[in-house]
Amino acid sequence: MSRRSPLRLARAAPGPGFTFTFDGRDIPAHPGQSVAAALWSAGVLSWRTTRVDGAPRGVFCGIGVCFDCLVTVNGSPGRRACVTVAHPGDVVTPQAGTGELP
Repeated sequence: MSRRSPLRLARAAPGPGFTFTFDGRDIPAHPGQSVAAALWSAGVLSWRTTRVDGAPRGVFCGIGVCFDCLVTVNGSPGRRACVTVAHPGDVVTPQAGTGELP
């Protein structure tokens, strides 16, 4: 770790990485990382479709205001990926529209 590393400056020591699944794919994550950040790091840029025309959506605002990044986490729909912390073994699935049951 270099002298100017943010981890060194903050005296941070992140724990070991882990994985969660997204649409059946293992996604690596770090402790404290949001679902959206982990998905982006893994090259997944879209994980929801709009309810009217099925347009792809992912992160837009990144701070939990816009609801474009909705996913289903462990069976619970409507979770904002940008503010939902990833946990080992989470099962995350794409969401169509608002995730409401028909």
